[in-house]
Amino acid sequence: MAGRLPRSADLTRFCQKLNRVKTLEDDMMETTFNRCLSTVDLTLLGIGGMVGSGLYVLTGTVAKEIAGPAVVVSFIIAGFASLLAALCYAEFGARVPKTGSAYMFTYVSMGEIWAFLIGWNVLLEYMIGGAAVARAWSAYLDSIFSHKIKNFTETHIGTWQVPFLAQYPDFLAAGVLLIATAFISFGAKVSSWLNHVFSAISLGVILFILIMGFILADPKNWSVQEGGFAPYGLSGIMAGTATCFYAFVGFDVIAASSEEARNPQKAVPRAIAISLGLAAGAYILVSVVLTLMVPWHTLDPDSALADAFYRRDYSWAGFIVAAGSICAMNTVLLSNLFSLPRIVYAMAEDGLFFQVFSRVHPRTQVPVIGIVVFGVLMALMALIFDLEALVQFLSIGTLQAYTFVAASIIVLRFQQEKSAAPSQPVRSQPSPEPSEGAGPSELKEYESFSDKLQLVGTDKAKVHREPGQLKAAFEPYLEFLSDFYPGEVVTIAVVTLMVSAICLCSILVFGNTHLHLPTWSYSLLLLLFSLGFLLSLLLILVHEQQQSTKTFQIPLVPLTPALSILLNVYLMLKLSYMTWLRFSVWLILGLLVYFGYGIWHSKENLREPTSRSVSARYVVFPSSSLEETVQAVQPNPQPLTELPDMVTEEAKR
Repeated sequence: MAGRLPRSADLTRFCQKLNRVKTLEDDMMETTFNRCLSTVDLTLLGIGGMVGSGLYVLTGTVAKEIAGPAVVVSFIIAGFASLLAALCYAEFGARVPKTGSAYMFTYVSMGEIWAFLIGWNVLLEYMIGGAAVARAWSAYLDSIFSHKIKNFTETHIGTWQVPFLAQYPDFLAAGVLLIATAFISFGAKVSSWLNHVFSAISLGVILFILIMGFILADPKNWSVQEGGFAPYGLSGIMAGTATCFYAFVGFDVIAASSEEARNPQKAVPRAIAISLGLAAGAYILVSVVLTLMVPWHTLDPDSALADAFYRRDYSWAGFIVAAGSICAMNTVLLSNLFSLPRIVYAMAEDGLFFQVFSRVHPRTQVPVIGIVVFGVLMALMALIFDLEALVQFLSIGTLQAYTFVAASIIVLRFQQEKSAAPSQPVRSQPSPEPSEGAGPSELKEYESFSDKLQLVGTDKAKVHREPGQLKAAFEPYLEFLSDFYPGEVVTIAVVTLMVSAICLCSILVFGNTHLHLPTWSYSLLLLLFSLGFLLSLLLILVHEQQQSTKTFQIPLVPLTPALSILLNVYLMLKLSYMTWLRFSVWLILGLLVYFGYGIWHSKENLREPTSRSVSARYVVFPSSSLEETVQAVQPNPQPLTELPDMVTEEAKR
C-alpha cells in the first residue's frame, strides 16, 4: 500500500504543471487574426459593452429602490472602482497584445490552472450575459407593441412551469442572437462597422436625453419635500454603488480584441480610458436628469427614462428613448458575441480547450467555429432558460477575473524578464573585498560567463538591480530576504495579501450579521487582518520593480491593484450563498474538463525543460585591479572509455 503512494518528487512535478506559465512568442504582433481595428473601433466596442440596457433600466431601479437621487454619487464611486480594474486591463492589453483578456493575463503571470478557471468562468459569464440581454431586448420590444408577441406565443405554443426554465419560449430573443452571430462571423471589420452604427444611434439618443432632460429639470425634485438628495443615507449610497459597479463590466472586450488592433500598445489603453470615461459620464449625467425630471419615488423601475418623458407629456420623446434602448442592447449583444469566441480560441490555441475551436477561417480571419457554436448555445439559453435565476453568475465571474488580473499585475511588475532570470538565488549584497596584503580569498564560481558579468557588475557598481530583488536601502534591516529568488518574496506576499483581504472582508460582511461577534473580537480581528494586508503591501514595496517600459503602466503599483483586490473581494462576499453554491458546481465541472483534457493537451507540455547541466565553470580570481581576471576551467577531457583502466590500476595498488 505504501509503495503506491506518490513520491514527493511526483507531487512537486504535478504542482509545477498546475502553476506553469505561458511562454510568449518573441514577436507578439504576429497573429492569424486581421489587425484592422483602430483606437476609435476599440473605443466604440468598449462603449457598446458598457452602455446597454443598464442605462435605461438600472438608473431607475437604483434611484427608486436603493439610493434615491444619490444614485449620482453611487455611479461616481462605482466608476472610480471600475477604473482601478480597467487600468490593470490596460497595462496587460498593451504589454501582451494577445486575445484572451483575463485568461491570457493570468496565464502569463499566475499559472495554468488559475488561467483555465478564469477562462472557464468568463465563458459562462459571456453566455449568460448575452442571453440575458437578448431576453431584455425581446421584452422591451414586446412592451412597445403591448405584449402582443408574448400573448401570441403563450396562446399558440403554451407555457410550462419548470424550475430554471422560462415561462414560455422566447423565439424573438433566440432569433436576434442568431442574426447577430451571422454578422459576427463575417469578420472583425463587419462587426466593428455594425457596432459603429448602433453605438452612434445610442450616443445620439443619450445626447438627446441629456438636452431634453436638463430643459425639463426641476430642482425641487431633490428638495426635502420630496425626501431629500440621499433619503437612504450612506448605506443606501454604498448599496447602490455595489449595483452600479456592474454597469461598467463591458470594457474587457477591448482587451479581448487587442490581437486585432493595429497598434495595441497605444490603442488599448487609450480606448479603455476614453470608453470608461464616456460611459461613466453618461451614467452620471443621465441619473442626474432622470431624478430632476420627476420625483425619484415615482419612477417606473422597468422603463424609467421613457416613462419620465411620458409623464412630462413628451410621448414622442418616449419613442426615441425606446429606439435608443434597442440600439444600446444591440451593441451589448455584439460585444458579448465578439469577445466570447476569442477567449475560447485563446484557450483552445494553448491546448487547454478542445482544439476544434482554435481554427481560424482563412478569408474572414475569425474563429468561425467558436462563433457559430457558442452563438447557437447562447440562443438556446435565451430560448428556454429563466435567466433571472442565473444572472448573478455575471457578477461573481467578473469580480473573480478582476481580482486575478489585479494580482497578476503585481506579480508581473516584480518579475524578472524571462531572458534575464538567474538560475540561482542572488544576494545583492557585495562580497567583502580582500584586505591589503592578505592572501587570495575564496574563489567565486558561476555557471556561465553571463552570470559572472551580471554579478560582478552588481558587486562593483551596485547600480542595476533586477526586478524582484530587495532594494539597497532595506538590505541592512531585511538581509534575510536576499536569500530568496528574485520575485519569490513578492509572490508569497501577494498570496498573503489576498488571504488577508478575504478574511478582512469576511469580518466586515458577516461579523455583525451572521457571526454575531462581540465588539472586542470584531475590532481585534479587523485590526489583525488590516495589519496583515498592510504588511503584505509593505513587503512588496521594499522590492525593486520593472523599470518604465514603452507601453502603458498603471500608476502606484502595488497600491492601485491592492485596492482593486480589496474592493472586488468585498463585492463578491456580498453575493447570495446560492450564487456561491452554483458557482462551486460550475468550478467543479471546469476542473473535470481541465484534468480530463486541458492538462494533457497543454502546449506547455510539449516544451522540453532546458538542461541545467554545466559544461564549464568560470572561476574568478580576485586581483588588486578594478577588473577581475577570468579563467575558464574546463571539465576533465578524459574520455569515459579510460575509466575501467583507471579502476584496474587503482585495484593493483
